[in-house]
Amino acid sequence: MEQADSQELEIKEGDESVKEQKQHTEDTHSNEPPEDERPPRQELSLTTEVAEVAETQANLPETTEQPAALQSCSDIGNSTATVKVVLVPEGHVMTVAFAIGLSIQELKLHLASELRVPPEVLRIAIDGQVVEDQQSLMDLGVLPHGSTRMEMSSVDPNTHPLRPVRPPEHDNMPDVITVRVHRGEESPTSSSDDFWEVVVEIQRPPQRKPFLGGYKHRLTGAVYHHASTQTLHRRRPDREVEVFSRGAQTVKQAQPCGSDVRTQMTGMGSYVSCANDKVLIPGKYTTAAEYFDRRLNAVIRLQAVVRGWLAKEAVGLLRQDRDRRLAWLDLQERRRKQEKEEQLEDNRRRWLNPQRREDFSLHYNALKKWQKDEEMRINADLKGAERKAALCALFDQELEYIKKLGYWQILFEETNEDRCMRNLLEKSAAPHHWTSAKGERIEMDTANTIRARELRDLYDDVSKTTANQNERLQILMTLKHTVNEQDCPLTRDIVDLVDREVDLMPRLKASSLSGLRERIAMLFLQYIKTPAFNPAVAKLLKVPPDVSQLKNHQRCNSCHRLLPTTSFQTTAGSPNSHRCKDCDRLTNIAIERNDLSCYKNILKRLRASEQQLDKNALIPFIMQVEDVRYLVDVIWSKCSALMTCSDIYNLVLVRWDHLKDWSPWNCLLLAKEEVSTHLQIKDVEQAYAPEFVRRIKLRHLTARQHFSQMPALVELMDQEQTTALDN
Repeated sequence: MEQADSQELEIKEGDESVKEQKQHTEDTHSNEPPEDERPPRQELSLTTEVAEVAETQANLPETTEQPAALQSCSDIGNSTATVKVVLVPEGHVMTVAFAIGLSIQELKLHLASELRVPPEVLRIAIDGQVVEDQQSLMDLGVLPHGSTRMEMSSVDPNTHPLRPVRPPEHDNMPDVITVRVHRGEESPTSSSDDFWEVVVEIQRPPQRKPFLGGYKHRLTGAVYHHASTQTLHRRRPDREVEVFSRGAQTVKQAQPCGSDVRTQMTGMGSYVSCANDKVLIPGKYTTAAEYFDRRLNAVIRLQAVVRGWLAKEAVGLLRQDRDRRLAWLDLQERRRKQEKEEQLEDNRRRWLNPQRREDFSLHYNALKKWQKDEEMRINADLKGAERKAALCALFDQELEYIKKLGYWQILFEETNEDRCMRNLLEKSAAPHHWTSAKGERIEMDTANTIRARELRDLYDDVSKTTANQNERLQILMTLKHTVNEQDCPLTRDIVDLVDREVDLMPRLKASSLSGLRERIAMLFLQYIKTPAFNPAVAKLLKVPPDVSQLKNHQRCNSCHRLLPTTSFQTTAGSPNSHRCKDCDRLTNIAIERNDLSCYKNILKRLRASEQQLDKNALIPFIMQVEDVRYLVDVIWSKCSALMTCSDIYNLVLVRWDHLKDWSPWNCLLLAKEEVSTHLQIKDVEQAYAPEFVRRIKLRHLTARQHFSQMPALVELMDQEQTTALDN
């Protein structure tokens, strides 16, 4: 304890230790103690640091003057030096205490074991010059207890990169410390020459040793640990003698009993019953090796059972995933079949019972296909006069079919006109309604809606044909008083027709007055549609009576009707079209006879999917059915991009690049079963073949040139180009 109190330890880290060492280099070496008094040489240690600490520690003195008489050549070769190895190009620094007599090859072997790379890939250089393997640190001019700096790089950095292996908790620990040791006992006249400075390199233990006790100095506060805490336990040597054995435990030895020991046995005058005696036979003796083998086999068996159970669980999960995947694929397949069946059923229903104008396009399309097939058959089988006669008969038969379709279309127009008229009357007579803050529906009638409701009821009464003579006469009188409120040519005509029916009613039958009653109903309907007599109908008319409200109307060049702009269809093929939709439909029936219902379904599906992805999508809602038909027929040739499907009822339009909005120049025509696979691809240019990508981009370029004729799409193109330039 006294000796420990007489010593003074001063530990300095980082740059302070280096500066202190540089200031006392000459004094340290001039007063260096003998070899036997020096502290034992430290074991090889390896540390890594970041580049900033490396630059600071690299300033250690590289040259140290040392008297030649103090050490012999062998002692100099065994002396250590601090070697700073910089890993290129990472910049990490490895500090190694290495004997200067060893070669560079041995240094490479040590560093390779630490970095876990082959020593052949290491290359060491000093100041940019490569050092040979047979040279030693002494040959390179490194002095004992000095320091040097080297650069180390890998010949093959891709396969064997140089990465230091170091625990993260060592990042803030110093690599080198300077210990200042007093040479003798303290004295009042002790000076700086009585101290000896030793550079000590920190060695990181591979594991943390447990604290096994110690004691603390009361005066100085120094803590001392037991030796077992600082050193490894010494293993007892093997005596090569089997200590625990059956023979040692079951030795046969005769031991005479003492006179004071009593035993119970059969003898003269003593009888011991053996009815309850048991005969014990010793079993097989189990050695320690057999016992541990049995335990090992049991553990292996247990591990095999557990691993089998884990494998079954993993296989069960895979089987569940497979079943879910197959069920999902089956559901998708059944959904696709159901959608196709619904489309075919819808076409069948439209074919048998047309309810819209578009339904007649299906009949005309079928008529066109039949006419082409018959014409091809006639041209192939007949020649000369027979061919001409067959073509004339085909033309007459086509006319008959067109006549029947025209008759059906006239009946549909009449029914549709009655339906439209009824909708107009119901909408004009409907009260105003809105939803309150509590979610209740509130309705309000105005004078205009009440007037429209009265006119609607009166029109229903006038249109009746089953009323008797007295009821009819009362209805006519009510009609006459209603229209007499205004004086105009229309009201005067209605009054004249009412007076004529009243005059003829007693003379003629009701069937003879049907034409007159239809004229009265038609004129009264015209009266109802006049905003001056029925203000509620003004907002429902296609052509407003006020000329100032004709801003959103234009005249059709074909039928010369003044219609709202919504009645005109703007497509990329005709961006400035002045023909209404009715004229386009009539032209299609007369010339092209195309059925656009399948393209309409494709557009409807496209709008629904894009609405889910982006609520602000514009281009799918600008596109018309004719534009989708051009995309499918011309750009994609009515076939999937992967050339796997040509069924028009099984094709859909999807995005080519998922990160961009849908557009004609960012779309792809695929079959329904191919959509899910395409949507899982993140980078389409990397997933598909280069030839396929070039072919798709060429079609996108063609679509961009075609749809650049639409002003609305041109604005969106300019916005995309501006956004791309900003990005």
